[in-house]
Amino acid sequence: MALASLSNVLKIFGGDEPSDEERQQLFKEIMLMTLARATSSDANIEAVEIEQVQSAVKEAIGEEISTADIRVAAASQLYEDAPLDKYLSRCGKKLTASQRAQIANRLADLIRSDSAVRSMEVDFFNSVVEALKVTPAQIAGLVED
Repeated sequence: MALASLSNVLKIFGGDEPSDEERQQLFKEIMLMTLARATSSDANIEAVEIEQVQSAVKEAIGEEISTADIRVAAASQLYEDAPLDKYLSRCGKKLTASQRAQIANRLADLIRSDSAVRSMEVDFFNSVVEALKVTPAQIAGLVED
């Protein structure tokens, strides 16, 4: 799937300004890379987490994503060049407040989907919302664009 290549993330991270169509694709890629990376944030990838990512991606952007694509996005060589929070910080500026809040809320749902919330998952969530500059009001659904 082209979504798992994260090509728009790389393009925007490189400094390009996105068109409206590219911004929507960027949103999809950032959601995928964030949720996929979250599945390994606690070093315990559970099947329910993979299913939750598939469900969240399908619901949010209307696209099916395979388990293999989620695992590719989670372990991408992309993270060898820069950590996730660097990508989110730079690329997240190109998203709307609503899109950034939606990513944060889907991430919270994913973290709650398995048997327990672990401190590593909480740390991951906090680093994502900080990098995306999502406010507590936006997480609570108080978003204006």
